[in-house]
Amino acid sequence: MSFRTNPDRILDSIDRARNRDAESAGLYVERQAMGRDLDTEMPDLDATTTERLKRIFAILERAYAKTAQRSELGRLASRFQAVGDIHHHHARGDVSVSIQYLDHERYDDVGVSPFEIRAYEITDAKKTTKTSRADVNALKVLRNELRTGILAAYQKLEPRLKDALRDRADMGHVQVQVTVDLRSAQ
Repeated sequence: MSFRTNPDRILDSIDRARNRDAESAGLYVERQAMGRDLDTEMPDLDATTTERLKRIFAILERAYAKTAQRSELGRLASRFQAVGDIHHHHARGDVSVSIQYLDHERYDDVGVSPFEIRAYEITDAKKTTKTSRADVNALKVLRNELRTGILAAYQKLEPRLKDALRDRADMGHVQVQVTVDLRSAQ
């Protein structure tokens, strides 16, 4: 089938052109997925540092689950299939974790972990998903990068979290925000 008669190639070409036009016009193109969770229950006054650290990690796990289930993450993965800005399944991104102490004057603790998605990772995901759909395979890779990125960002944040626990900043409302940002690698 030639280019003129293949509807998939025609639609892909239209999607690429629309995305290039939108980016050149300065319109917002969805590049990130975000999830957040708030814990309003105060820990006991005699809670140990380990218990308080586990509380913050539990909030982080809930925020991760919300981010992994968001429809925006699916839209990011679908960019691998229909949009030409992620050329040959190659993209870069960041996973950021922000811990906010709402009842304390301490600044937010933010940790960022970069990642890169290459074509061979999408190909390896085909073996486990048993499908050739690029968006399904990319979603699996994105969720994996999200999980490893959160753990890496948390390890960077852990010394600052311990300082916050010493300052008793966690003795109130604590909010955790997880954001995954994806952009083309050029």
